[in-house]
Amino acid sequence: MVSFSKALQRTARAAALSVLAGAVFASGAVAQEGLFGKRGGATNERYAPTIWIDPDGCEHWVMDDGFEGYMTPHVTRQGIPVCRRGNVCGVVNSDQYFATDSYRISQAGKAQLQNFFRSSKARAYIIAGHTDSRASDEYNMRLSYNRANAVARVAAGIGAKIVDVRGYGERMPKAPNGTAAGMAQNRRVEIICIQ
Repeated sequence: MVSFSKALQRTARAAALSVLAGAVFASGAVAQEGLFGKRGGATNERYAPTIWIDPDGCEHWVMDDGFEGYMTPHVTRQGIPVCRRGNVCGVVNSDQYFATDSYRISQAGKAQLQNFFRSSKARAYIIAGHTDSRASDEYNMRLSYNRANAVARVAAGIGAKIVDVRGYGERMPKAPNGTAAGMAQNRRVEIICIQ
């Protein structure tokens, strides 16, 4: 009786695995063909994840085009989104617009920014602040975000559409922080244009 029971369990387990394998195979076929026919005409190809770029240039991993699959942000090991920076249309040198350790924009700086936003043909903007590495990470994150917000307020004041404001602190340097010239390049606010 015991051996019959074990044989019955093995048979049931084999049947369950067979059903599971069939389901996996069928789901693979659906993933290959999708809802509207075969992808690329090949019947045995596997659909691999791709990268989708959102309007501000940030990458997302996508399976099945995000329709019935999944989509997740593509980030670095530090948790920063991977974004293509090809659409940076303006760079504000922090040293010219802000006093040291301040996020108040000078009157001359406001006038220059207003002229920039009035003449730009972009439909929306993302403002990203950056610092050099001289202070703590927490301080730099706050300062870069406050400076980006100050630029965004000037833009919004003349009717420009701001879709996001970001502060990266010292995490995305443009130049090495080992020299004064490099640190000056890193103290910036980038204006990213969305066309």
